[in-house]
Amino acid sequence: MNRNLRLGVLTPSSNTALEPLTSALAACLPGASAHFSRFRVTEIALDAQALGQFDDSKILAAAELLADAKVGVIGWSGTSSGWLGFERDRQLVERIRERTGIVATTAVLALNELLALKGIRRIALVTPYTTDVQQRIVDNYRALGIEVVAERHLGIRVNHDFAGVTPRTLRELMDEVALARPQAIATYCTNLRAAQLAEDFERERGIPLLDTVSTTVWGMVRAAGASPAVIAGWGELFQWA
Repeated sequence: MNRNLRLGVLTPSSNTALEPLTSALAACLPGASAHFSRFRVTEIALDAQALGQFDDSKILAAAELLADAKVGVIGWSGTSSGWLGFERDRQLVERIRERTGIVATTAVLALNELLALKGIRRIALVTPYTTDVQQRIVDNYRALGIEVVAERHLGIRVNHDFAGVTPRTLRELMDEVALARPQAIATYCTNLRAAQLAEDFERERGIPLLDTVSTTVWGMVRAAGASPAVIAGWGELFQWA
């Protein structure tokens, strides 16, 4: 492990959940620290104004600010390519590398890499999103050859409100979709306080929880050439390689 591994995290401006969770995960890595750069995201919807929040120019400007901190890797801790299309994230990480010279990844690219590593083809989704956004995510995974066998969503549009969903509510939704016996469950939004639920849930249900705050950290550590396996107590995904 690089004793000075700085994890640079791109953060939606109205998000309040991912920073404390990411910092707690980084604290499990000797010598690592998490550093954040925001760009404006206030709502999740499919209209032009909401989709425009994810224009690459805004994200790249935030990435350049992280580069000033000489971070070792940059991660987009957001799930927008779930409804915009996975190619958007693949293009984004390449543009970040070209602009900053720093390797990059995203919550969704890391999640999809984890699914491929384990040959997972049946998943369940728990999100705070509206029905149309949720359906777009389901469709994009179907096109990838992955079936969403169960899903729950809360119909919320305001990004700041996602963090107000209680861990108890999230656990109830996770228990509901677990009845479909998916190979993994994804809590698919980085403004949910779900990452810390993984260990207890997996012990009781025997189903991996792939939270997108956690997948971002997993992907960043791997992209930086280090091992995420030292992260304990946050779910079995950190032992996957």
